[in-house]
Amino acid sequence: MSAVKSKLKLILIPIIIILVGILVLAFMGKLAKPPEKKQQISLAPLVNVFPIKHETVAFSIKSQGSVVPRTETSLITEVSGMITYVSKNFRVGGYFKKGDVLLEIDPITYEVDVLQAQSRLGAAQAVLVEEKARADQAEDEWLLSGMTVEEAPILALRLPQLQKAEADVLAAQADLKQAEIKLERTKIIAPYDALVKEKQVDIGQYVTSGIMLAKTFAIDYAEVRLPVKQQDIAFINLPKVNQDIQQSIPVTITAKKGEKVQSWNSFISRFEGEINQQSRVHYLIAKIDDPYNLTELYEHEEELRIGTFVNAEIQGMQSESVIVLPREVVRGPNSIHMVDKQNKLHIVDIDIIRSEKKYVYIADNINTEMRVVSTKIAKPVEGMAVRIFGEWVPPELPEESDVAGEQ
Repeated sequence: MSAVKSKLKLILIPIIIILVGILVLAFMGKLAKPPEKKQQISLAPLVNVFPIKHETVAFSIKSQGSVVPRTETSLITEVSGMITYVSKNFRVGGYFKKGDVLLEIDPITYEVDVLQAQSRLGAAQAVLVEEKARADQAEDEWLLSGMTVEEAPILALRLPQLQKAEADVLAAQADLKQAEIKLERTKIIAPYDALVKEKQVDIGQYVTSGIMLAKTFAIDYAEVRLPVKQQDIAFINLPKVNQDIQQSIPVTITAKKGEKVQSWNSFISRFEGEINQQSRVHYLIAKIDDPYNLTELYEHEEELRIGTFVNAEIQGMQSESVIVLPREVVRGPNSIHMVDKQNKLHIVDIDIIRSEKKYVYIADNINTEMRVVSTKIAKPVEGMAVRIFGEWVPPELPEESDVAGEQ
């Protein structure tokens, strides 16, 4: 019996202790004070703003291209013979002024041809003088017969013989002219101020008619073919295709040489009248006078060699009363955030005239009394209140919220 009582005690005592603990905790929970409710102040987003300014903007269009000569020529001989003279500048990169002799083909054969042509001309002229005298004599003899010249047959007046003599003189003159031209063409003359691009022959070499002797390119001025996008061409004042460019369109050409950036003054001289089918761009031609700085008539510090890859900035049209904004303030495709005098946010659509890497240019059709928000707002809502950085704004009314919650 005593063993049973001992087992009951072991079982009941822990149960009683647990029940007592639960009752104590419940009693203490009722006595505990409820948690105090804290007040949370709701603050409007803090943003940076700046005022709108109207500006007069001269648009510029950036492009790039390679410097090319205005013309390039293959010098081809029109006569045959051995090359007997070569200029010391007849080499790749050699410079020639217009009219300078690059090389000369042996002229002896052609000098002989000229002498022979002169001889034939002299003989033909002598025959002509003789035929004129005979024609005059035949006319006199006919008149002695008592008849008029109009009644005389042409053979009696020796008119066919006279006409043949005159024709022979003309033919001899033509032969002489042709011989003189061939003699003149034994000298290969620079057609313009040029540099030699390719050299194909040298002294002592025999050449035949039609052989290319060299390639040259003009250096009085050079050109750069500049691609311009369709949306940019509207900002350049170009004439119609049948009109010349009356007002010069300035272009600044730049190229990097080592660590130094060189610049050259240029202008648009012409434009191509079609849009490239593959790239969908227009091509304008910039002209650079005296690219090798040989005449010292232009303010070039350095020469601009043919083939140099350059950057170009084309001066476009000027627009007045344009609003210029940093590109990063544009939200979405064409809207910005603005703040009114009551510090209320407004989402405003804008009309973008031109967009560049750093700036956008918009039309003057927005309320300039409002300010532009430069800070990105996570969840913008039309009409929401904002705080302006640097301005004191009274906080909104506090809202009560249970932070800890009741237990």
